[in-house]
Amino acid sequence: MAIHYRCRHCGVELGTIESLSIETNRLGFHKLTDDERLDMIFYSPSGDIQIKVICEDCQELLQRNPDYYQYDFLIH
Repeated sequence: MAIHYRCRHCGVELGTIESLSIETNRLGFHKLTDDERLDMIFYSPSGDIQIKVICEDCQELLQRNPDYYQYDFLIH
């Protein structure tokens, strides 16, 4: 099983954790609300987990241009 972190706005892959077994508490998933989990965590048929996060570049862009939050995908 692998856990892949990818930016929800630009699609860049931020990192991957390769592990046969990992506790979700160590990843902080238990701190998310149910809605946040549904929005951020996706399970692929192969058993991998895809986590949607925001990269530093997109975060900086969104802070400078808050109206961009209305868009699902950002190009920078």
